[in-house]
Amino acid sequence: MRAAFSKAATLVAAAALSACAQTYTPKVDVVQPSSARPVVVAPPLVANGSIYQNAAYRPLFEDYRARQVGDTVTVTITEKVSATQKSTSSINKSGTVDTSVGAFPFLKDNALSKLTANAATKNDFSGKGSTENTNDFSGNITATVIEVLSNGHLIISGEKQIGVNQNVDVLRFSGQIDPRAIQPGNTVASTQIANVRLEHRGRGAQADAQEIGWVGRFFLSVLPL
Repeated sequence: MRAAFSKAATLVAAAALSACAQTYTPKVDVVQPSSARPVVVAPPLVANGSIYQNAAYRPLFEDYRARQVGDTVTVTITEKVSATQKSTSSINKSGTVDTSVGAFPFLKDNALSKLTANAATKNDFSGKGSTENTNDFSGNITATVIEVLSNGHLIISGEKQIGVNQNVDVLRFSGQIDPRAIQPGNTVASTQIANVRLEHRGRGAQADAQEIGWVGRFFLSVLPL
């Protein structure tokens, strides 16, 4: 009986420690999947003996721009967000009361010399607050068109992974593009993309070194301060 209880307690403790060892990482809702292949459409067979075929025609001097599922577009990421908030308040209030008795029936004047009262009140309050947040991100990523909306807008999503030794650098991006915002060279700035989702994280030894240990996370979760 005692052995069974000891084994059950060991399993409960191991489960609790494994739960504490899990690290909570906030996720970014990047549109998935991050890539798509174009739909294969078989051109109709036309036996007209002509060199020009309408199904396979591509304008010779047309600037290439993404317009179909599977096309790629290069996004120039230039995200700068800065917010500052400051507040100051001050309250001052003061009051003074001074009273004395000059005469009273059946009492001499010198007996009233000590019948005086003085009171003073003062209330001061001052408060000050300041909040500042600045984010600056720049880079380039080539994303794939994964969906074409009914109004012609393109839903793009892309992912880039770079592994060096024991570390992996992951960059994910997704958003909605108006084809008119695509510039020559098939590039578009991230500031002209709607519903941007941008995630930049690391995996490996370097990222693990920045995480707090499970013992520290356990005590931080139970301590009231």
